[in-house]
Amino acid sequence: MIAAGLGASLLFILAGLAAELQMFGDGSIFSYAVAAQDAWAFHWHNISGRMFSYVFAYIPAETYVAISKSARGGIFIYGLLHFSAPLLGLVSTWMADRTSSRVIFIYACFSTACLCPLVFGFPTEMWMAHAVFWPALALAICAPLNRAGTAAIFIALLALIFTHEGGIIFAITILSALFLRGGGDLRFRTALGAFLIAMMIWLVVRLGLPPDDYISGVLASAAYRFIDLGNLEQPALLLLLGALWDYMIMVFVLRRLGAGAPLYAVLLPGAALIIYWLWLDTSLLADARYELRTVLLIATPALGLAAAVRTMDEENRRKSPFRFLMPLVAAIEKRFDPQMILGAIALILLVHVVETTKFLGAWGEYKSAIRALATGTDSDPALGSPRFVSSKRIDVDLNRLTWNSTTPYLSVLSAPGLTPTRLVIDPDAGYFWLSCATATKSEQMSTAIPLPARELIRQYYCLHRS
Repeated sequence: MIAAGLGASLLFILAGLAAELQMFGDGSIFSYAVAAQDAWAFHWHNISGRMFSYVFAYIPAETYVAISKSARGGIFIYGLLHFSAPLLGLVSTWMADRTSSRVIFIYACFSTACLCPLVFGFPTEMWMAHAVFWPALALAICAPLNRAGTAAIFIALLALIFTHEGGIIFAITILSALFLRGGGDLRFRTALGAFLIAMMIWLVVRLGLPPDDYISGVLASAAYRFIDLGNLEQPALLLLLGALWDYMIMVFVLRRLGAGAPLYAVLLPGAALIIYWLWLDTSLLADARYELRTVLLIATPALGLAAAVRTMDEENRRKSPFRFLMPLVAAIEKRFDPQMILGAIALILLVHVVETTKFLGAWGEYKSAIRALATGTDSDPALGSPRFVSSKRIDVDLNRLTWNSTTPYLSVLSAPGLTPTRLVIDPDAGYFWLSCATATKSEQMSTAIPLPARELIRQYYCLHRS
């Protein structure tokens, strides 16, 4: 588990930066905003309750642009910080975890390797929430209950709450994990007090910095989509769950026959996966990486509670309000089979490696197609200007990677020198990130981006949003 977690964390950084995945999906406007040194005005003032990501990744990146005048350098720094979050989270968890055998750290590694690849590449703030959750859990369980320890718990919970609204669910999960030890437990009461103060600060910020009228309805709609279990109906996730189901059946059959270790059970589902990918597969896990945030919302708290139970000694379990469940927990723990877990991890990683490789390959081709349109001579004046060209000119299969509201930004970022001859527009776009006033101000002030690109962005948004 440790090897898988650390290995995945390093690969997130290497693959993310090599493929420039910080520009995928909403990442296009986020990267452009960093280069323009105006991420707060572009979007982040609308989501003040998620300020952790802004402070962690955007301020340093924009500072670099201000000093170096290098737009590309700032985008690289932004990507480096964003993709480094899981690794930094694991390192922080290891430092905070004082349990026997570093149980919380091991669960954090498992969660990072098995859950995070589902959303890897899309710049969701749940990526940050997952990274902050595990060290926050470790501090809540292990930090000394003195002034320094209490301050550390408060800061960790505050950071977690300010990652994403899902971070609030994660913080409540931490409180639930401590409540397993009893409502009178000093750790629970300390964390509860820290949580209530952090939530008061969060509410003050949210009320003091409300979103624009234009985006408030969009955020409400996105919140409902976030908790929609229909998000789980993705081919890659169903493939993963199906492979694990087949694996468990094979383990059961082989044990009944007395035939070998669980590792042999990996062979049949592994072979079935290879056959599927070679001859039957037509899916691509691309834009659905945004929808699979729901998996993190469901599975991360479950793993966190399991880790918390594993840290409880016999005395804590006897005092627990849920002590009637502890014999069942102990029975399950005794049946843990390291080889069976290893086989399951192998299948999970196999699916993630193949699906991520498919995604990276298609993303590279899609960027090349956008670049070709952005630097070409084709034009679609019906879109509002002879300097605009439709993204519908891209092959339908390849266009599965489009994120229609941010395609114009990707065309700027993909062009040599950030100077496209055409702005690539998706005619299906129905949401426009910037007002005309904001785009005009950016045109006048964002000197790290060439003026022709800023003019195109301003022209596009002034056509669609006052």
